[in-house]
Amino acid sequence: MHLATCQTGKTFILYDADSVCDAESAPQIAPSLFAPDHWRQAGRVIGEAPGRGSSLFLDAGGAQWVLRPYRRGGLVARLSESDYLWTGVERTRAFREMRLTARLHEQGLPVPRPVASCVTRRGITYTAALITVRIPGASALAERLVEAEATLLERVGAAIRRFHEAGLDHVDLNARNLLVDGAGEVWLIDLDRCRLRRPGPWREANLARLERSLAKFGHAEKMAAVRRGYKPSSSDGRGSSRSG
Repeated sequence: MHLATCQTGKTFILYDADSVCDAESAPQIAPSLFAPDHWRQAGRVIGEAPGRGSSLFLDAGGAQWVLRPYRRGGLVARLSESDYLWTGVERTRAFREMRLTARLHEQGLPVPRPVASCVTRRGITYTAALITVRIPGASALAERLVEAEATLLERVGAAIRRFHEAGLDHVDLNARNLLVDGAGEVWLIDLDRCRLRRPGPWREANLARLERSLAKFGHAEKMAAVRRGYKPSSSDGRGSSRSG
């Protein structure tokens, strides 16, 4: 993976040159790549994900991508759903998420491969979007909770443990941001505002947030299996010394 940047006017793009420019059938990097209407007019929108921001599934020619615009929630959204305060391009949420996702992907952790992020400055604010590779056959854990067996939930816990060992504090760990692919492998998405940290109480805070999410979907009892999978095995010499 080779990250590069380009600028067109007040639009800044951070992209993986290996995914975009070196792929013959993939669209070339341009601001229009991040415009939903561009894909709709081309007839290449093949689906849409639930949730705030309405991520689109795209036919990118030989690959499928996910286009996610950045959207605010809560009270701030009443002022603006898509504008964020500009403090420099490298401090934008899109660039930070892109670089973090690329770093974790390079470490072999189960996150979608990042393709590109885009930031458009508008005076003291900016709008942004992120494109990642779509995970084949994946669906949200939230959609599998009814029939989820203990083995799957334990794999969820083990996956979370891997991310925690890598130092990832996922500030919105919920049943929609954990995906399960067709082979039963667990993936983590939506790293907006997430960061790498030293071990600490944030790990348990992540798990508590997931537990609240499972309860929201009516399956709080499933958390016991997740915690079993999260707990390091007795053969893992790192477990007790690095937990936090």
